[in-house]
Amino acid sequence: MMNFSCVSNPPEDAVPDGFVHLEQVIPDALLEIRYYSAYNFVGARIDGYERPTALLTAEAARALKTVGDDVRVLGYRLKIYDAYRPQRAVTHFMNWAKDPSDTRMKAFFYPNLEKSDLFARGYLVEHSGHSRGSTVDLTLFDMASEQEIDMGGTFDWFGKESHPDWCGNPETGEYTGGFAGDTPPASGKINAVQFRNRMVLRQAMMRHGFRPLAEEWWHFTLENEPYPNTYFTHPVK
Repeated sequence: MMNFSCVSNPPEDAVPDGFVHLEQVIPDALLEIRYYSAYNFVGARIDGYERPTALLTAEAARALKTVGDDVRVLGYRLKIYDAYRPQRAVTHFMNWAKDPSDTRMKAFFYPNLEKSDLFARGYLVEHSGHSRGSTVDLTLFDMASEQEIDMGGTFDWFGKESHPDWCGNPETGEYTGGFAGDTPPASGKINAVQFRNRMVLRQAMMRHGFRPLAEEWWHFTLENEPYPNTYFTHPVK
């Protein structure tokens, strides 16, 4: 069993030791902090998000800057949906999940699942890697078209369509149009361009020390994260 600790920080305006504001390290990163807004799977601002900013450990931010430098050559900028997530935000998710009547955002984020399935399938957990400060949710923004590149699905879509191996092999980067033994998907199939776009992000992140998640194309954690067993509680501000 993994041992972990929760650490609280004083309610001060200063960024806690070991953390930085991401936009200070990557000035051209775009921020769309979904949990500060009401456009997320809960449908309300999430506890602990006091400002629409992104915090990360200094180590993760420096590594992410190298990713940003890498993809800029391809004409992209990084767009951040979430970074450090306080434990109180995870608790908010847990409390929301206990209310089966609150499904106001079901059509947008989990139309093919029951709310209770979100735990059983591992989409929601009691302790998120985001709370350790070195995990980031992001996509790529095309500077030429001034739009997000087409990933064939939206951030926080709960379903197999968000898996990196949906319609292709992420280890080889090959688009197959299939899934789970090359069986054609029943719905939500993505095309070759959308799969390639996911792989551009994935490969850039992995080249610079981030490991992907099997369920979400947008989610990456610094491989050598500085606080692997610590879950922080300071707010995002």
